[in-house]
Amino acid sequence: MLSSTIIRRQKLSEEVVNRIEAMINSGQFRAGDQLPSERDLMKLFGVGRPAIREGLFSLQKMGLVMVGNGARARVTRPTPAVVVRALSGAARHLLAAPGGIAHFQAVRMFFEIGLAREAARNATVADIEELRAALAANGKAIDNADEFDRTDAAFHYVLAVIPRNPIYTAIHEALVEWLTEQRRITSMVPGANEAAYKAHKKIYEAIARRNPDAAEKAMRSHIAEVSKLYWKAQDRNHNPLYYVGRLSSKNRRVRPLSAANRGKR
Repeated sequence: MLSSTIIRRQKLSEEVVNRIEAMINSGQFRAGDQLPSERDLMKLFGVGRPAIREGLFSLQKMGLVMVGNGARARVTRPTPAVVVRALSGAARHLLAAPGGIAHFQAVRMFFEIGLAREAARNATVADIEELRAALAANGKAIDNADEFDRTDAAFHYVLAVIPRNPIYTAIHEALVEWLTEQRRITSMVPGANEAAYKAHKKIYEAIARRNPDAAEKAMRSHIAEVSKLYWKAQDRNHNPLYYVGRLSSKNRRVRPLSAANRGKR
């Protein structure tokens, strides 16, 4: 017996998106071209202004057009950064789901290990020097929580740049945004910054020796330790006042995490 399936009626704005996207894909409109005015698009598609504006807004979120105040929409070329950024809202919901943070920690482990191996295999002399400079800046920032967070991210960013794949850097930026809470909380644990710097040093040394296996081992150990510290800091029985000395000038707070989102550790 066939189960009943409801056919959803497509919104007018979605049809506008499909039509304009097809025009762009067919080459009728190329990057840099202006689209017809809203009035002309209304006549072309036989819909009202709200459907046109909602459709253009959706296309802008997709990175296909740029909409300016009072100006006609212009076709743009989507970049990896735009595509990954569009996933950020959905990612925040996934993070809030049961086990969400643990899942993202696993994704970060997989991604960072791959970057470390790629860097060890393909880094140029200039790349290794840039990584060394990022490591040095990270070491100087150990006693400054905010600056350490920034230089920590910068060190990992260099690893994402080395393969010369723009999608890697876009994913890195997304992971930094999605896992900001983890980075900030773990940096409040006394001794955590020193441990992270030492881990970065081992990663750098393995890459400088062009040893992918050693780079993977060092990165795996580093990410695992960061995750371990995060869950320790989020332990219900842990006293938040323990971290008062690590609070930055921006008045950071260690916020309790719901039991549902802790995941299996």
